Amino acid sequence: MSTLEVRRTEIRLRPDPGRVLLRPFLQPGDRRGPRICEHVLALSEPEVRTVWARVELQFAHRHQGFHDILKHRCDQVRRHVRIDAAISEERALLIGSYFSHEYSVEAAALFNPSIVPHPDQSDVPAGALRFVLSLRATGEGHVSSLTFRSGMLDERGAVEVEPSSPFCLGPTRVTREPFEKELFERKLQAHGLAGAFGGDVLDGLAGSFTLDELRTETKRVVRKRSLAGAAKVSARQTLVLARSNYEVAFPDGSRLSERVLFPVTPSQSNGIEDARFVLFEEEGGGRTYYATYTAYDGRSIQPQLLETNDFVRFRFVALHGPAVKNKGMALFPRKIRGRYVMLGRQDYENIHLMFSDHVHFWRTQRAILRPRFPWELVQLGNCGSPIETRAGWLVLSHGVGPMRRYCIGAFLLDLDDPTKVIGRLREPLLEPEEAEREGYVPNVVYSCGSLVHGARLILPYAMSDSATTFASVSVDDLLAAMR
Repeated sequence: MSTLEVRRTEIRLRPDPGRVLLRPFLQPGDRRGPRICEHVLALSEPEVRTVWARVELQFAHRHQGFHDILKHRCDQVRRHVRIDAAISEERALLIGSYFSHEYSVEAAALFNPSIVPHPDQSDVPAGALRFVLSLRATGEGHVSSLTFRSGMLDERGAVEVEPSSPFCLGPTRVTREPFEKELFERKLQAHGLAGAFGGDVLDGLAGSFTLDELRTETKRVVRKRSLAGAAKVSARQTLVLARSNYEVAFPDGSRLSERVLFPVTPSQSNGIEDARFVLFEEEGGGRTYYATYTAYDGRSIQPQLLETNDFVRFRFVALHGPAVKNKGMALFPRKIRGRYVMLGRQDYENIHLMFSDHVHFWRTQRAILRPRFPWELVQLGNCGSPIETRAGWLVLSHGVGPMRRYCIGAFLLDLDDPTKVIGRLREPLLEPEEAEREGYVPNVVYSCGSLVHGARLILPYAMSDSATTFASVSVDDLLAAMR
């Protein structure tokens, strides 16, 4: 164990099964849909009022905008099932309720945190910092969502987390700005879709285009080409690629802790996992929050990117290139020598480094750190984005040792040439204490991102994939310990 003085807090963020999200239950095209609607339409108005009153009494107080959500759900069902437009409001709400259900977002676990400065630092006391904490929340079926908390660090680094809202709120899909033809062509090339079919599609599009225009053009090229079967496959893959980039937004008045990013695309269907947030400093002076995360469909994983400026509106972006594989990609907080830089673990064992001229494309990588000490011999990985210090890029790592025990370590990279490892802890910075060993996955401490505040490193971490807490350590002591 490291001789560094690590201060653990008494904070425990535990899963709350009472925080539920109103989600679609049956798909509108489900074969049971017409039968359900037929039964509800056959009820008399007094029967509708009685059944609806019971549903409203039991569920309305648990959700914001309950009526609006159910009305929208009924409208979705109408596209697939013939329903008289003149039905009463109670009957429409009742139909919507049969196609909805509550999902307990964090029923199983609340873990793998990442911390960044909050975009709003107004009215913060001198020497303090308001922060955003992202968390992986896991519920029924081991489906993972992304949730948030806010809190404050005082001038001494003491942590206070604001109480979470009892409500959960999903975002709405927003209209995406037009696709840029040059960038989309590059994405097609990265996926092997820029052949004759892709070329024909692009030739029929303007310099910028919408998803509807792309859909129209792919249909035209399919009709034009003689190998219709192959063309249909290419068209489907092209549209899937386009739809994997989307934007969502939450109501401006919503609280941060109410916002839940639930998986919606096929690649995410079983989870949005382990988001590593970083506040990225643009060369022109702007700032963007990026998060690399793992999209999981139940069989395969795919690293993807999340972008936001305010934690209200989010852009989901597919990553491309042969280096985009495996879990645990973490972006540096600024460019180095004009290029984006990212950590990864492409071979499931060692820590790798990547450079790119575009944040969406990653082609090459090289291993920079390999397991060396007994507590990390199974594999190494990062615990979030590198942190810039006077001595170098500070990176927290995780190491897996005997009995699949996870510990948190640290190493240091050269500021100008991060391929050079200039310091490394021989012993874990943090390892599971006896009270932290029990959980969904035993014997694990893990983090997806830390920050430096004043003289201390603030380290949020998960305890055995179940709950979340915080620790801190002197930055000077940590840097001095890495030889």
